[in-house]
Amino acid sequence: MASPFSGALQLTDLDDFIGPSQECIKPVKVEKRPGSGVAKIRIEDDGSYFQVNQDGGTRRLEKAKVSLNDCLACSGCITSAETVLITQQSHEELKKVLDANKMAAPSQQRLVVVSVSPQSRASLAARFQLNPTDTARKLTSFFKKIGVHFVFDTAFSRHFSLLESQREFVRRFRGQADCRQALPLLASACPGWICYAEKTHGSFILPYISTARSPQQVMGSLVKDFFAQQQRLTPDKIYHVTVMPCYDKKLEASRPDFFNQEHQTRDVDCVLTTGEVFRLLEEEDVSLPDLEPAPLDSLNKDFQEVTLEKEGQVLLHFAMAYGFRNIQNLVQRLKRGHCPYHYVEVMACPSGCLNGGGQLQAPDRPSRELLQHVERLYGMVRAEMPEDAPGVQELYTHWLQGTDSECAGRLLHTQYHAVEKANTGLGIRW
Repeated sequence: MASPFSGALQLTDLDDFIGPSQECIKPVKVEKRPGSGVAKIRIEDDGSYFQVNQDGGTRRLEKAKVSLNDCLACSGCITSAETVLITQQSHEELKKVLDANKMAAPSQQRLVVVSVSPQSRASLAARFQLNPTDTARKLTSFFKKIGVHFVFDTAFSRHFSLLESQREFVRRFRGQADCRQALPLLASACPGWICYAEKTHGSFILPYISTARSPQQVMGSLVKDFFAQQQRLTPDKIYHVTVMPCYDKKLEASRPDFFNQEHQTRDVDCVLTTGEVFRLLEEEDVSLPDLEPAPLDSLNKDFQEVTLEKEGQVLLHFAMAYGFRNIQNLVQRLKRGHCPYHYVEVMACPSGCLNGGGQLQAPDRPSRELLQHVERLYGMVRAEMPEDAPGVQELYTHWLQGTDSECAGRLLHTQYHAVEKANTGLGIRW
């Protein structure tokens, strides 16, 4: 069985069942409290656990839980069943929230928002033989039919990602004389690449990576901050779902960097792949082409090189590195000090997100032919300059207090962390 996760999340292509084990869990350092003394553990009839101290005092013990935050991206559980890893990132979880809303009093209901990526829309359009615009409108109709309140398009949040990447590149280019690791700037919306970079190359590669958030996580900021203010709600009162072409996006949404400690909520609560939306359509016995279209809501090749020339002189070198073979070649160039590029877009999957592991497959059609069809449909949507996109500059002014403000840096950028290698059984096999 081929894993739908990116190559960064796989040790090898296994098709046998691998049960969860301690090797799959991120080691946690436990600081022992001095002088705690000896204690007993009492198990109640209802299955709860209590610590009984020597002085007779008791304390209820919390159950140990493993979440996506503990994922080592080792593929041990993924090769057997995605549900071992992704308990809170599925269409079943969305259905639970929608069912709970139907039973709850109006004041206790959560506002459900779904943000759909252009790549997922193109994949669904190819499957149902629709154009991307009709697919978007019919998908909006479906989500609202099952109880979703608002449906957005992440093409809007992509404008912010591109603009922030653009500004970061200009800053780095102007300051490269003072910082040896200013260039090349490695820009990406691919969590598979980030996982590989943090785990494999750590502190060497991280300074090169753009801090601009991906369109998914910018959408998280828009929904849980700007949109929440518009609706006069706290972020925890909104349940935000994204539809993405890649399973790795579930890991991205679960990063601690995107968790709001004050309101105990994530910027993106649930990530569904294109395939999971297709299964949801099947379970609801809905034919997407038969739905009446509804308008979307408003918020108010694998390695290519491009050069910027002026009067025959090359001023800047740009590149796209898609697929891990190209990524590894890029990293080796960096390590040897022979990387000629100023700005590189990096993606783990060959052909980028349109070929993501979460996209729909056609059993009666060659995968290459399907990918070409999806690429044509994706290209049918008119591209626009981020600077000219309606509403973007207005939000920079009124929501973010300017283009280079502290607020823009906090809500539109993130940081990355080198993952310390632990001497576990898994690490030995690496």
